[in-house]
Amino acid sequence: MDTAEAAEAYDAMEHGEVDQAFVDRVVALGANTGHFLDVGTGPAQIPILLAQRCPDIHITAIDLSEEMLKIAERHVANAGLTDRVILELVDAKTLPYPDNTFDGLISNSIVHHIHDAMKALKEMGRVARPKGVVLIRDLIRPGTPADAQAFVDRYAADDTPYQQKLYYDSFLAAFTIAEVNEMLRQMDMPNATVIQSTDRHWSIERVG
Repeated sequence: MDTAEAAEAYDAMEHGEVDQAFVDRVVALGANTGHFLDVGTGPAQIPILLAQRCPDIHITAIDLSEEMLKIAERHVANAGLTDRVILELVDAKTLPYPDNTFDGLISNSIVHHIHDAMKALKEMGRVARPKGVVLIRDLIRPGTPADAQAFVDRYAADDTPYQQKLYYDSFLAAFTIAEVNEMLRQMDMPNATVIQSTDRHWSIERVG
């Protein structure tokens, strides 16, 4: 998502239902108040929804794409949430925050984009408080490229060919649930579990 074209194409895709389901799950896990970190915020729709849902939550939302953050700034300003959603250009693999900083940690569909995903996940575990809410969600890598294409056909049929390619490539870059379970074993994330949250998503979850 380093180019304006890719960032705008991603932002234009229909994420509303998935984003709302993500926020619903964060709240169900116990999110209510405190300082949250959103890793790989993209266009910042999830922190906006969470801030609207929970007036006592403040969110630091980070991304490594300047183009995505430009879009996020626009959305946060339009939502009137610049005082509660703070956007920062940060590499998830080297988070500039002390240990146990955040009351909650959220991340949606970013892990497969990170070259050294394990390093980023360890950093997430480091900065999250031991009893804080955690929801890290991403796509599951299908068994075959044909299976990946079937998901694209099912969920992105109305998108442009470029958007469909972004989605398809994301499936092929994603991890299996077995791989995510192995990653969790290497993270400092006590009491977290891995689940299959939809037909195409895994989640690392922890109740706060």
